[in-house]
Amino acid sequence: MSTVVMHNVVSVDGFIANDKDEIGPLFDWYGNGDVPVGGFGAKVTRASADYIQPMLDGIGVLVVGRHVFDMTNGWEGTPPSGDHIVVVSHRPRPEGWHPDAPYHFVNGVAEAIAKAKELAGDRKVGVAAGDIGGQALALGLVDEVAMDVVPVVFGSGKRYFGSVDAQHLLEDPHVVIQGKRVLHLVYRVRR
Repeated sequence: MSTVVMHNVVSVDGFIANDKDEIGPLFDWYGNGDVPVGGFGAKVTRASADYIQPMLDGIGVLVVGRHVFDMTNGWEGTPPSGDHIVVVSHRPRPEGWHPDAPYHFVNGVAEAIAKAKELAGDRKVGVAAGDIGGQALALGLVDEVAMDVVPVVFGSGKRYFGSVDAQHLLEDPHVVIQGKRVLHLVYRVRR
């Protein structure tokens, strides 16, 4: 059975982007080391690489919202991690857009998580933090919350947990790794 992990890089005050939907310095740490990770040109410290690479390798499917899909142009049809992408959207796949890409468009968060778990098998399902991740958490569909906390304060912007407005308890972090200009934390969701 797949583990569902909500993940993103986040400011210390809980934002994944500023008011202009810009990430600012949140991803700067992806270039502050000499160890390559992922297939996207990042070079991080050994401590961060030892955390990130196994996480990327363990993901079978990513779940994102239409906003992330549109901002990245769906990574040009190649998932940045895992074998499939499930996009939560009320609009279909763009006509003519990479027809063979392993992308699945569904109408709701619960349907997206179910489809992702089916596709992932024993591998993890990664869920982008923000509105989609927050909805999945509120529905009780998230098993772990992973945060790469960067020492910057935005003051306002797009919240890590989206519009979640109810209390959700997490266990103590079972992963705490200090990188350079980033702190990697992973919490299990208390059931």
